Amino acid sequence: MIRSTALLNWTLLLVLVALWGTSFMATAIAVDTVDPVAVVFYRLALGAVVLSLFVYARGEPLPLAWRSWAGFLVMAIAGNALPFFLISWGQQTIDSGVAGMIMAIMPLLTMVFAHYYVDGETLNRYKLIGFTLGITGVVLLLGPVFEGGGREFWSGLAIFTAATCYAVNTILIKRLPRFSPMVGACGVLIMASLIMFPLWLITAPENTDISRNSMVAVIWLGIAPTGIATIVLFWVIDRAGPTFLSTINYLIPVVAFLCGAWLLAEPVSWLHFVALAAILGGIGITRIRMKPALR
Repeated sequence: MIRSTALLNWTLLLVLVALWGTSFMATAIAVDTVDPVAVVFYRLALGAVVLSLFVYARGEPLPLAWRSWAGFLVMAIAGNALPFFLISWGQQTIDSGVAGMIMAIMPLLTMVFAHYYVDGETLNRYKLIGFTLGITGVVLLLGPVFEGGGREFWSGLAIFTAATCYAVNTILIKRLPRFSPMVGACGVLIMASLIMFPLWLITAPENTDISRNSMVAVIWLGIAPTGIATIVLFWVIDRAGPTFLSTINYLIPVVAFLCGAWLLAEPVSWLHFVALAAILGGIGITRIRMKPALR
């Protein structure tokens, strides 16, 4: 019984890793012929439909209080609309594998923000060493990009900013009013869709020559990595807890990197492997527990 439970937990975790890890590859395909604003709107709208149907099936009503939707608005901007757009825009010129590895810095940024804004989350020497190592990995990735300047510079900066948005959103979730997790996620996606809708209306006339591959990628992004993945996420947390879930921080950048190199034939150099090792090593070091001081 215990073995079957563990097997199911790992299966769900790997499904989540596959959904989120391949999202960078799907985004690269989507932005090939679809404007980034349209990619984000379609993704959010489809994800909101999936979650709305799931929440409705469970009989969980959405809140009516304006304070609840004000909280959804804040999280929709920081955790969905803005980072989704920054990633989509950045991946027009940055390889998907590199984007996935840059995003791996998110838990390290969250750790630093938590030190200042979350009670009990203090930095120690292991966290500082891990953060320094992780940032070094990102610098190795972005160094060649920044040297070239121009659009690639801003694209690399946009993806790093997206990782920062996710880190900020993690802190906001801890500080804003609590909701039923699935209801909260649904409300945030609905609000994020509403934010992107007027922007989509402005850019929609420009999207007249959309390839079949790009449209399939957009539909996949909305239904799977956004809608279904959110359901799986809360299922994993409910069954195995957040500590078990944190394993994805090691796996997602690896999947993103391999998908870009193998399926999209993106260029790979030794620098990419060194950077990936530095980022993952940094995350690992932050997990080291400080021994309590002897009195």
